[in-house]
Amino acid sequence: MTEMHKTRRVGIVGYGHLGQYLVEKIKQDGDSLGLEIAFVWNRSVQKLDGKIPDSLQLKNLEDFEGRKAHLIVEVSHPQIAQDYGELFLRHADFMIGSPTALADSKLEITLRNTAFNYEHTLYVPTGAFWGGEDIQKMADTGTLKALKVTMSKHPSCFRLVGSLASQLPPTGVPGRKILFCGPVRDLCPLAPNNVNTMAAAAIAGHNLGFSGVTGCLVADPELVDWHLVEIDVTGPEIENSGKLFSVKTVRSNPAKLGAVTGNATYQSFGAVCLPARGMVDVYTCAEEN
Repeated sequence: MTEMHKTRRVGIVGYGHLGQYLVEKIKQDGDSLGLEIAFVWNRSVQKLDGKIPDSLQLKNLEDFEGRKAHLIVEVSHPQIAQDYGELFLRHADFMIGSPTALADSKLEITLRNTAFNYEHTLYVPTGAFWGGEDIQKMADTGTLKALKVTMSKHPSCFRLVGSLASQLPPTGVPGRKILFCGPVRDLCPLAPNNVNTMAAAAIAGHNLGFSGVTGCLVADPELVDWHLVEIDVTGPEIENSGKLFSVKTVRSNPAKLGAVTGNATYQSFGAVCLPARGMVDVYTCAEEN
């Protein structure tokens, strides 16, 4: 049996909506995917009782090494990557489901270097980011000149911190409001749970990076059933014509009122995280921005 056909043990860090989706996916399709659960950890261990067998519950995250996971998937909070990302990568591949953590340039460099030194891989899922492979190819060739991601959601869907939290309009106030428009690096710490799509864009568009990719966050009380993600790509001038190559896509993701994550993102995340023979549609952090 070759290495690629061996059962891949997956540790899941976080048991919110995404974590629950991944656990159920492995339970249902693990045999065909060549996957099994190594452990499940959640900040509140009581949430696992009656849902996760005690043998699979990891009470203390620092004990993860003993579970011999081949891949650790974080679907919890950016702080996990700060506190444990380097340690995870010394022992396993690591998929960071909260890539807003990588807006911290020191952490990004540390994780990239650790992955290289220990011969593991740091993966970033595409999530709700559409067209990432094409954008990454443009970045690889230096033809990506500008990238802007605009995310529009109902005000109840945002989990904002710091000065940005005060920008949310009060309940019942009509009209769209632009909460932020600027470098993704500046936005990630203010909306760590809402802009993982923008972080994925900054990694795909690596020649621009977190400081060069623009992120716009819009509160729209009319969006009671949807999250909208607009991606504006600008490429090179066409044969000295003064005309620039450009692509614009609009993704309408069904979402419940107040939900941080849209429905289609679960399927996208699962497809990225759980293939039988390695990872697909992910960005491998192999070069420093």
